[in-house]
Amino acid sequence: MSTEETLLQRCDAKCELCASDSSLKIFDVPDANKANTDNKIVICTMCREHIENPTDGNANHWRCLKDSMWTPLPAVQVMAWRLLKELPTETWAQDLLEMLYLDEETLQWAEAALGDKSDADTTSTLDSNGNILNAGDSVTLIKDLDVKGANFTAKRGTTVKNISLTSNSEQIEGRVNDVRIVLLTCFLKKVG
Repeated sequence: MSTEETLLQRCDAKCELCASDSSLKIFDVPDANKANTDNKIVICTMCREHIENPTDGNANHWRCLKDSMWTPLPAVQVMAWRLLKELPTETWAQDLLEMLYLDEETLQWAEAALGDKSDADTTSTLDSNGNILNAGDSVTLIKDLDVKGANFTAKRGTTVKNISLTSNSEQIEGRVNDVRIVLLTCFLKKVG
């Protein structure tokens, strides 16, 4: 059985990202340590176009990842993680990213593509003590903060887990009282 036949049988002749059954092609997931069918997925033309041109403005196409991210196939999980990571301003995408669990090896594979991007033009996100904050870190509030629009006060000492970084190095996103909010880093202290 050829590689293409094996992959089409594995995915039931549907795109492994959006479940479309038209114009399917094999896609190599970059930076894989494996050189076999484990680093290949089957995707449709529309998904390929969105992957190759992520600035086309159609982020809503990737809402399909809410289903495909639960696959047991690491290559599909890696692509779902990377695609959601490229949508930092979409709340629904960040919510999905928070739910997506990858084992350590798969997460390293997913993050490998981020290593290709130059850090020269990015500024580190720092907490109130100057510690570098990374996506997934936990922080503690050092001051009571009124949350506008949500009608509650985020109390000093509240821990915010699994934060997301934003394009502004002075802000992060996280969940407080089950509400996703933007927090200023000058009011945060890194945990650990």
